[in-house]
Amino acid sequence: MSSLMRGKSILLAFAALGLAASAGPAAAACKLGKLAELPVTMQGLAPIVSAKINGADVRLIADSGAFFSMLTPGAAARLGLRVGSTPFGLRVMGVTGEAQTGLTTVKEFTALGFPIKDVQFLVSGGSIGFEADGLLGRNMLAVRDVEFDLANGVIRLFRPEGCANADLAYWSDGRSDSVADLITSDRSTEIIAEASVNGSRVKALFDTGAPVSILTERAAGWSGVKPDGPGVRDGGLTGGVGRRSVRTWVAPFQSFKIGGEEIKNTQLRFGDIELETAEMLIGADFFLSHRVYISNSQHKIYFTYNGGPVFRLERASGGAAAPAQTPAGAAPATPASGGPTDRYTDAPKDAADYSRRGAAFAARQDFVDAVADFTHAAELEPKNPRHLHDRGLARLQNHQPVLAMSDLDQALALKPDDVPSLMLRGRLRLSAKDETGAHADFDAAARLDPTTRLVAADAYEAADLLDAAIAQLDPWIAANPKDDRLVAALNNRCWARALLGRELDMALADCNAALKLNPQTIGLLDSRGLVHLRLGQFDRAIADYTGALRQQPKNAWSLYGRGIAELRKGMKAESDADLKAAAALAPKLADFAAKHGVTP
Repeated sequence: MSSLMRGKSILLAFAALGLAASAGPAAAACKLGKLAELPVTMQGLAPIVSAKINGADVRLIADSGAFFSMLTPGAAARLGLRVGSTPFGLRVMGVTGEAQTGLTTVKEFTALGFPIKDVQFLVSGGSIGFEADGLLGRNMLAVRDVEFDLANGVIRLFRPEGCANADLAYWSDGRSDSVADLITSDRSTEIIAEASVNGSRVKALFDTGAPVSILTERAAGWSGVKPDGPGVRDGGLTGGVGRRSVRTWVAPFQSFKIGGEEIKNTQLRFGDIELETAEMLIGADFFLSHRVYISNSQHKIYFTYNGGPVFRLERASGGAAAPAQTPAGAAPATPASGGPTDRYTDAPKDAADYSRRGAAFAARQDFVDAVADFTHAAELEPKNPRHLHDRGLARLQNHQPVLAMSDLDQALALKPDDVPSLMLRGRLRLSAKDETGAHADFDAAARLDPTTRLVAADAYEAADLLDAAIAQLDPWIAANPKDDRLVAALNNRCWARALLGRELDMALADCNAALKLNPQTIGLLDSRGLVHLRLGQFDRAIADYTGALRQQPKNAWSLYGRGIAELRKGMKAESDADLKAAAALAPKLADFAAKHGVTP
């Protein structure tokens, strides 16, 4: 079989599972043969599928936006896979640019306990985050029809028979809330439909691998929305398969419409992203608030509204929360403590079902219902520490630290070497100023899994315990010279040393090494600017901070640091302007900087 042509064999493998047919839609002749049901656990806004490659456990993001399944270089190395070149001319583009790519063949890929032989994966040079080993792309997810029921932790693959004219939203008694036509060609498996933003038509790519829905900056401009426009606020940075980070913004829009669903007076995220065939990504936030059936057989998309916000819009620094985002005329199921009504979900049958649905509730920031589901799971499997860990995390996110600590203590009483519980309890202890207890938990986790040092370092840096952060980063960096996260680790160590004002030559070496690996990484110039400032190299500090501000014009630290360097150079007017702008963005920054001896 030719390279990158494994869809048919995968379809046959799933068909061999022999799963029972689902309940059919209203049309009597229409039958939906269920090929497979993939359990999905939401990790934040990432839908994670557990699988095996050559007998080893892997975690893959179910990514309807990826044309082909992919592994990270780190995962390929850990699994001992041989990586070769891709077919001539093949490129892999993410929203943040192009990624270097190789190709490997897995002898055995196992999903649902069923092995599939000789499956090909791309190997990408970029990081995908979420501690995942790769992506499960459309070559596996879109071999026939696919239903994304992320709110209940399931992806289902179907083979329809006699359903050419049927309404395939079978869970809603054949009465779909909305339907849209697929506008991709027969040669493409991309899931694209037409949407409308402020009356302007845009092509929307349905992409479960994108945590949040986002417009391109160009498409936002069609509606008259610009980054410096009224009501526009910083939306933070986003990353992806490509090696650069891009800026995003959140802005008010009069309407968003797709299929028969319209949201009026809403807010949408847009950014400087690169899309080749669309102007908008419909991300996991939309999939969590809807049940979605992609009918490749009919070239249609069916979706029904589950309830809650359609789009995830995190509160920007100093900004107001986004308004409610309810589709006009929609009548969603109202979740009670037991979850959505049966019209929108299959009732959980076991602890695993409750656990996955609880994770979906948590991803939607419905922590009350998440705790209820994790409690059900714990009752059904009282000796499984995972349910207590998950309930503890949900309680922590719901601002219940005492109950969260109790759950984690119980989880670790059941399994003292449970690394996720050790890490979460360490973070909780750190927030409670119990540094001794946090050290003990992080050290215990690192002995069991050295890769946790990077997460512990982030926690220490956030708590301003910089020496402890460096102590975690040193062994991690030494042991992971080719890891995708090396640039971030070098940057963090450079920053920690610069803030401490010690080992500045080593800090400069870290920043320079990171810049050599990926000069587009946002934050590196800001860190190196502080090193130059500490060394008294004010011209170089100003140059780095100016470069950092081109990437992030509202970076308070860059403005503050440049202001100090300008003052040292006698540029008082420029210094006053920068220091004033920094104070407006972060009023407490000067006090924090003074604590570390960084003063005008």
